[in-house]
Amino acid sequence: MFEVLPAPCAVLSPDLEFMAVNARYEKAAGLPREELIGREIFAVFPGGPTGEGPQALRASLERVLAEGQADVLALQRYDVQVPGRPGALQERYWNAVNSPLLGPGGRVVQIVHQAEEITEFILQLRRADHGSDQRTLRDALAEGVAAMEAELFVRARELEQTNQRLRQAQAGERSEAATARRELQRQRQVVADTSHDLRSPLTGLQTRLQEALTDPDADSRKVLHAALQDAEKIADIVSDLLELARLDAGTPTDTEPVDLCRLVRDMLERRPCRHALDSDLAPSAPVQGSRSRLTRLLDNLLANAERHARTRIEVTVTTEGDHAVAQITDDGLGIPAGEREAVFRRFYRRADARRTDPGGTGLGLAIARQTAEAHHGTLHIADHPTGIRMVLRLPLSPPPQ
Repeated sequence: MFEVLPAPCAVLSPDLEFMAVNARYEKAAGLPREELIGREIFAVFPGGPTGEGPQALRASLERVLAEGQADVLALQRYDVQVPGRPGALQERYWNAVNSPLLGPGGRVVQIVHQAEEITEFILQLRRADHGSDQRTLRDALAEGVAAMEAELFVRARELEQTNQRLRQAQAGERSEAATARRELQRQRQVVADTSHDLRSPLTGLQTRLQEALTDPDADSRKVLHAALQDAEKIADIVSDLLELARLDAGTPTDTEPVDLCRLVRDMLERRPCRHALDSDLAPSAPVQGSRSRLTRLLDNLLANAERHARTRIEVTVTTEGDHAVAQITDDGLGIPAGEREAVFRRFYRRADARRTDPGGTGLGLAIARQTAEAHHGTLHIADHPTGIRMVLRLPLSPPPQ
């Protein structure tokens, strides 16, 4: 049935390679099927110098693969090679219909590519435009028909362009809808994680207060101290959530020139550390930013290093090109490469972290990364033989004029 179809037809794989062609397609292509099967369609037909035909065909085939629906490509110029003359191209015009063949789960497993040549029609229109000025009634009627055909041609091209704009608009709407769904899912996850992390200290606080009210023999000082710790944990979570909300909203904050080296040096001098601390700071690394937010970012990174270090922490600040680079490295067990991005998610805590640091909120590194991005910088975990190496990159302030 496929072989005797009156229109040129080919079957393409999802990689856009020829799987089968019928006799009419061989004739239209000017190539035997042995030179087509197994080759990518654009390798066989690269098109002419304008490149418009291949671009339009590729976009149509990609839409079929993505959407699982047929796509019509009207009135496209797509030049093909003259048989026996490598490099010589012949001007050709086509209408094409690309239809999906669906497999299990609705996945596109093949594409039926049907191409109908309309080159002769286009050439007739051109000949009519350059014909003789001698007008007989028959010539006038023929020209009237040609004019109607030309008008149809123009309108069909306009329709194809309109369809292309509609497809682009629909693709944009689908992208926006997908982004909105992801954001909604993220917000739901944040609410669920927040509820989970607040429930534990709230339950503990409630238990301690009930104990103080119902047990006259309870050590009130001990109970109140434990209740205070639960309240402080709740306050920490709420404070971190408020900071994330401000970062999400892009709440403007006052910025000023900040010497990252001096900021780190001051923090290290006043911050007690239970591990050996090595530092190597450049003379200066000026950046523009919020001093309070950058202080909180660095404090989160140092606190993270202290939690994971076994004996030593290393802090460096250098300048590389037009960036200031701060690196904080510990000699702990490190993090597997597959988890390095996960630690920047909100409320993400590794299983061992819940045991070794039950007081953490799981928000510190999320805040640190968003703060870096709010300052047009980056924060990531770099490869290191031992432990964790956090790398913060911030744009240097331009030198004063």
